[in-house]
Amino acid sequence: MTFVIGENVVVGEAVSFGECVNIGNNVTIYAGTKIGDNVIIQDNAVIGKQPTRAKASILPDVKELLPTKIGSGVTVGTSAIIYANAEIGDDVFIADLATVRERVTIGEKTIVGRGVAVENDCKIGEGCKLETNCYITAYSELGDYVFIAPCVVTTNDNFMGRSKERYDHLGGIVVKNGGRIGANVTVLPGITIHEDGTVAAGSIVSRDVEKECLVVGSPAKRIRKVPSEQLLRNQ
Repeated sequence: MTFVIGENVVVGEAVSFGECVNIGNNVTIYAGTKIGDNVIIQDNAVIGKQPTRAKASILPDVKELLPTKIGSGVTVGTSAIIYANAEIGDDVFIADLATVRERVTIGEKTIVGRGVAVENDCKIGEGCKLETNCYITAYSELGDYVFIAPCVVTTNDNFMGRSKERYDHLGGIVVKNGGRIGANVTVLPGITIHEDGTVAAGSIVSRDVEKECLVVGSPAKRIRKVPSEQLLRNQ
């Protein structure tokens, strides 16, 4: 077993490591975390952090979440934070300053870019690309090979924090296999982007996007089918 560990590293009780793990300086790994083979954890990263609930939060008060699981071949960038009860698949790349919240699953070979925030209770599929500074709101589900461009914003609260009615309607977005969202897009709560649905840059998505269709504008409207050479099945 090759194990490299930097300075000022804090490792909690019952943390397990695979072979060929490389840990940078000032890393904190909380109790019970499971780390696979050939994992790189860079400086100042935090793994397995228990969430702190704000007094005004609508989330349930959970006393102690299960430990984090990090698959083999994973890279965790500088100052990235992965919360407790997250499950990171094999060969996932999590870039610098990214945040992955509690109860999130990320499928193998997915890239989580610099500064990306994946909020609680999200499911991210395999082979996805979440590019710099995009925001994946809580309770969202992304299928396999989904592309999210830089600075995309997804939302889950149509009531913008007002009225108790919002508790009955709170919900993230769904992007099915091969869905793609261009830069600076805003997606409203509860939207589904169906298989190979594509949203042009700068659009505001206020209704579901049909399978293999391209939408553009504010609000986004269908303009044509996605070219066949761009469809996931033809890659």
